[in-house]
Amino acid sequence: MKGLNDMRNRNHQDSIRDSGTAVSPDLAQFIDEALSRSRAPVDPSDAVLDIAPLMMELSARANEMLQKAHLRSDPAHYTRNLVYCAPDSCLSLYALVWLPGQWTPVHDHGSWGVVGVVEGVLEERSFVRQSADDGRDEGIALARGGVVLLPPRAVSTFVPNPDHIHITGVPAGRPRAVSLHLYGRTMSDFNLYDVEAGTRRRIAVAHNES
Repeated sequence: MKGLNDMRNRNHQDSIRDSGTAVSPDLAQFIDEALSRSRAPVDPSDAVLDIAPLMMELSARANEMLQKAHLRSDPAHYTRNLVYCAPDSCLSLYALVWLPGQWTPVHDHGSWGVVGVVEGVLEERSFVRQSADDGRDEGIALARGGVVLLPPRAVSTFVPNPDHIHITGVPAGRPRAVSLHLYGRTMSDFNLYDVEAGTRRRIAVAHNES
């Protein structure tokens, strides 16, 4: 068993090196553990359960590991900075920087995810689906749900089916926030919802390469 685990760990480390992403040893260890605990056929609920404590530990020490490129911001919108993307697209990690007053649109992810806050207070405002999901992109009734405030080291998780529909950001009166977002796929697109029109559409989501 030890030999099998050692081989698996070497394969994961090779995957990190092959991606061309330069990360610190501690960050590479987190990615390695996340890869190990999320490989199929692991249920998404079990994956986030296993990874959430690791994300809390990572968030507490992330400032020591993140590079300058991971903390880029833009006065026009929140910024997604790629930290790592698995070559087979099974996992991706981003550092998001939120200046005061910056928000996502209403969206879902089509994936499981684990979010950890490094700096500031991140706010999540949820939406509850009131209509059945029959696969159509119209006739979608959403109602506003609860609010979660995530201070440093706080962790939030989600799984697909049902969709985790929300907006995330920082109100204008609060300082900048930085958060780490781990997804069970390459997060290059998501569903955007128009709450008033009751519609959704798939859009590409940009990020900065590290």
